[in-house]
Amino acid sequence: MTPVLAADGLTFRYDPAAPLLEDWSVEVGAGEVVAVTGPSGRGKSTLLYLLGLMLAPRAGRVLLDGQDVTTLPDARRARLRAHRFGFVFQDAALDPTCTVLDNVLETALYRGDDRATATRRAAELMAEFGVALRAHARPGQVSGGQAQRIALARALLGEPDVVLADEPTGNLDPESATVVLDALHRQAGRGAAVLVVTHDPRVVARCDREVVL
Repeated sequence: MTPVLAADGLTFRYDPAAPLLEDWSVEVGAGEVVAVTGPSGRGKSTLLYLLGLMLAPRAGRVLLDGQDVTTLPDARRARLRAHRFGFVFQDAALDPTCTVLDNVLETALYRGDDRATATRRAAELMAEFGVALRAHARPGQVSGGQAQRIALARALLGEPDVVLADEPTGNLDPESATVVLDALHRQAGRGAAVLVVTHDPRVVARCDREVVL
């Protein structure tokens, strides 16, 4: 079966003399939750940016449903990100000028989703993740753990085919971390490919397999 997402021989470097990733490959199938681990500075976050079409590799390919999407025009890559991918960044990456609710809705509205329907779904996810009462607050008024759960709600709002999560439980207590991991597994159960960058062995234990950088 063709994997949902694959990297084929990815090479990337910020410093020409020091490759961060060198001829690196992975496949993630529908329904899989894969942990990406390794020492700090090995390029785990960069790998997610490459797989999420936010960076272009120096060499190699990113494949979505078996199709090479590495060299698509920027506008096409942006549409794929909005329609097929969900991202949870390590620092949550919330817009401080918008309310929490508008941050959750941002990608859905970019896709052209109906606002009322998206708002109802956002409210359900925010309640599930324990941040419903913060809907009209600004990101600067919520804790780091709450911001991470808000970012997860944004990532899952569109039922993405691929979820890329960078330390999604890093700021969370064990109970909240379980809620987040359960949500990622439910998305995988719907057929998504899920990659989770983590240093937490408890998170690795909940994943289907581990890939070490």
